[in-house]
Amino acid sequence: MKICRVIGNVVSTKKDENLNAFKLLIVQPVDMKEFRPEGSPFVAVDVVGAGEGEIVMVVSGSSSRLTAMTKDRPVDATIQAIIDFIKIDGKQTYAK
Repeated sequence: MKICRVIGNVVSTKKDENLNAFKLLIVQPVDMKEFRPEGSPFVAVDVVGAGEGEIVMVVSGSSSRLTAMTKDRPVDATIQAIIDFIKIDGKQTYAK
């Protein structure tokens, strides 16, 4: 799982019919203590209703196809949760 910030979206009028129901968002992996960008942005399918600027939890690979909505679909990254807060070593590093 990766912690990411939603930084944009992708609009595609022509795509595999198994993706028609999904919103495609661009996510940027971030460091969980200071929320600096970490790695390259990528596209993830949104199954929880996330929006731009939110901090989210993303799974990739075969795990991204294990939700009821993404089962047997051509998905490689799925936003699984919108994060409310993060606490590391007893210190809160993020609060929505």
